[in-house]
Amino acid sequence: MTMNKTTVLVIDNPQADYLEPLRRLPESVKITISDQLEVLQGSVPEADVILTIADPKLLRAIFPKAARLRWLHSFSAGVESVLFPELVASPVVLTNARGVFKKSLAEFVITSALYFAKDLRRMVSNQEAGVWGQYDVEVIQGKVMGIIGYGETGRACAELARPFGMTLFGLRRRPEFSQGDPLLDRVFGTEDLLEMVALSDYVVLAAPATHATRKLMGETEINAMKPQAVLINVGRGLSVDDAALIRALEGNRIRGAALDVFETEPLPPGHPLFGVKNLLLSPHIADHTPGWQGLSLQFFLDNLERFEKGLPLQNVVDKHAGY
Repeated sequence: MTMNKTTVLVIDNPQADYLEPLRRLPESVKITISDQLEVLQGSVPEADVILTIADPKLLRAIFPKAARLRWLHSFSAGVESVLFPELVASPVVLTNARGVFKKSLAEFVITSALYFAKDLRRMVSNQEAGVWGQYDVEVIQGKVMGIIGYGETGRACAELARPFGMTLFGLRRRPEFSQGDPLLDRVFGTEDLLEMVALSDYVVLAAPATHATRKLMGETEINAMKPQAVLINVGRGLSVDDAALIRALEGNRIRGAALDVFETEPLPPGHPLFGVKNLLLSPHIADHTPGWQGLSLQFFLDNLERFEKGLPLQNVVDKHAGY
């Protein structure tokens, strides 16, 4: 008896080294890897599964011909670029890489808190200038970290912050899901955003990109922060109103900010954020650990095994909620 093969279409450069494990899959899986529209259009009618890595415009272009498609996996955690109306309306299951890079992102959050507590920019500047300039530093023990978007990455931040003795607040759309979480001192709903922000010394954004989170930290929210508070964004760039943040930073309305994500990436040359002194600017590398692409691919492969066995997939995205 001939076993039906699972046909997988991968939208990416077929020469990418990290895709090598795909070529070692069992014969029950048929793999096509391409970033050429003509090849993708020819292969997509038979695809049961699509792994999208490269330009999301390619996915949208071939989706109308994906007659057999049952499952689409996003190589990244963010899915806003693939949530086009046709996909949302379809029965195709969407999964993502949510949580795969949570440990590295959480380390960036703690690094950012320590960066400002110890004023590392001043320390390095003094060293480079040959200046023996002593100054007082802070401890983060006892400080309040308010985490907006208390999902897997948000909870990973709490796991690292707890041993430092920080007070931890979490905010999420469904706060009842985190009631009783031993890491949190208090749980907030989205309607309590201003209250939590006003109480926090470090405001961490780990929220997904949805209509509700667009410019979530705007003029009002940033102005509600303590004068000595720091904003840290490891979620999505569109959650912050850049213009409002720049005004707050340059006017010393808040102590500082650490950003790993931006609404426009890469930031164009001459962007005002490059010149802000009380900003730690990371070019979206907080999750670029050695082998990060391999980690994401392995998550897909684990899910593919579940798919072939008829088991529930991990990281299923609510296509209407956007995460």
